[in-house]
Amino acid sequence: MQESDLYLPLKRFLEAQNYEVKGEVQDCDVVAIRDAELPVIVELKLHLNLEVLLQAVDRLTLTPKVYIGVPAQCRILHKKPKQVIKLLRMLGLGLISIDLSQSPAQVKVRIDPGDYHPRKSKPKQDRLLGEFAKRIGDPNRGGSTKRKGIMTAYRQRALAIAQYLQTHGPIKASLIAVQLQDPKARDILYKDVYGWFDRVSIGVYDLSPRGQQEVPLWLTNDSAPPEE
Repeated sequence: MQESDLYLPLKRFLEAQNYEVKGEVQDCDVVAIRDAELPVIVELKLHLNLEVLLQAVDRLTLTPKVYIGVPAQCRILHKKPKQVIKLLRMLGLGLISIDLSQSPAQVKVRIDPGDYHPRKSKPKQDRLLGEFAKRIGDPNRGGSTKRKGIMTAYRQRALAIAQYLQTHGPIKASLIAVQLQDPKARDILYKDVYGWFDRVSIGVYDLSPRGQQEVPLWLTNDSAPPEE
């Protein structure tokens, strides 16, 4: 398949809407004009990639009606459709898919170009600010992958509990909460998200074998174990 294979089905689609359509006009793959309206520009690509995004954004200097035209089978459009649509909305671009496997070819407008006004998520913002405020220091290098785990405020609190158990041995959760001045300590011990704690009797906890192995690695911050 070539990019030019997408042209005729798209041309017929636009002409059915009373556009006059011409290809390769001033470096634009497709230009369509209807009456006195602003022109529609479509950049055709077999793959939705950075190159076509840059081209399409550049075309916004000519008209606000800029679309990217891709085959309906475009891989990223199937793998991450919501993210693709969101990105194009943010850039003010439209998207047209062209399915050449159908006879006749099917042309579908996925989104029209327009101004993007993202809705801010107060809960997400609160979680971001909360994590930032609760995290002690700056334990993670920006750009690190999650393969070895990320040091979160929650993990820091779990480590503080683990260190206390290392020093004092089995102890009541209520006492740990008092000594560490952490009202969530009992909840952290009970949930045992990382598998570091064993309940040895009612309300009494100790480090588990996994905790004995992993906690020192986290404290050195050099070779944290992989996330499960």
